[in-house]
Amino acid sequence: MVEKKKIRSWSRLGQSGTACGVAIYESIEEYSNIYVITADLGVTAGLKRVMDNYPDRFINVGIAEQSLIGVASGMAFEDNNVFAVSFATFLTMRGYEQIRHNLGYQKANVKLLGISAGVAMGMFGNTHYAIEDIAIMRAIPNMLILSPADALEAYYCIKAMSSYIGPAYIRLSDGVNSLPVYDEDYDFAIGKAVTLRSLSKINIIATGRMVHEAIAVSDIFKEKEISIGVINMHTIKPIDEEILKTICNSQLIFSIEEHSVIGGLGSAISDYYDCLDKRPRIEKIGIHDVFPTVGNKEYVRKECGLYTDAIVKRIENIISNDRAIN
Repeated sequence: MVEKKKIRSWSRLGQSGTACGVAIYESIEEYSNIYVITADLGVTAGLKRVMDNYPDRFINVGIAEQSLIGVASGMAFEDNNVFAVSFATFLTMRGYEQIRHNLGYQKANVKLLGISAGVAMGMFGNTHYAIEDIAIMRAIPNMLILSPADALEAYYCIKAMSSYIGPAYIRLSDGVNSLPVYDEDYDFAIGKAVTLRSLSKINIIATGRMVHEAIAVSDIFKEKEISIGVINMHTIKPIDEEILKTICNSQLIFSIEEHSVIGGLGSAISDYYDCLDKRPRIEKIGIHDVFPTVGNKEYVRKECGLYTDAIVKRIENIISNDRAIN
């Protein structure tokens, strides 16, 4: 049972700080076969306690993501559970061939921790944005993909990965002082989405940082006497087909993600419904087929329409123009 005081403290640390500074540290204490390898991101990723207290279980390969995956895979083949940590964009793209062959094809027991996903790197620009990472990781067979909504969920993702056998990608977004979704403890399970607002004829499925926006949007519509359900899809692959089946008769489903609308959460949802005779209308809210502008992360999100007011307006316009809903 995680106390509320800890939840507030972890929100200040952010997803990466909690995942690396708390959850991985606890897991290393518990499991003797866990190792952490990073591409020159020890302190930045929140791994200082691991570095100081378990130097023999920590390896820094430098700015060399392909080597990072190669070393991690080799250690995994010796019955170790390895956490490989780097910026999401470089981890998934520079190391893609090694990830595909070693983790996907050979099922190396490596957990990829991609920090600062989405547009969290702000002023560093498009070279540092990870807005295609879910898409390219989804394309690899045998790859589990987790995208926690807040620091508490990031903690649970890492704890679950400590005993999970197989390759996985954990997408960590935002920085310190992250927005909390959960203000008290809850039951986390891989592959089981969490319903945060009661399901209705209109539902939002969100992942990562956008879950917080989805809740805010739903609460605004509640004041307008319009009910909109909210689902936190923290596991993107395998997606929770049970919850998708439950809402298959929805009049309208919105997916919201800080990721390209091509190949991400929205695409995963559509792929499921494409196999059914009857499917709901799906509207994808995310980053369109463009390279986003450069600026701090809040500015970039606004330019991409990934903030509460813009999402509310988008949904209002669609509802007002859809006679089936009205």
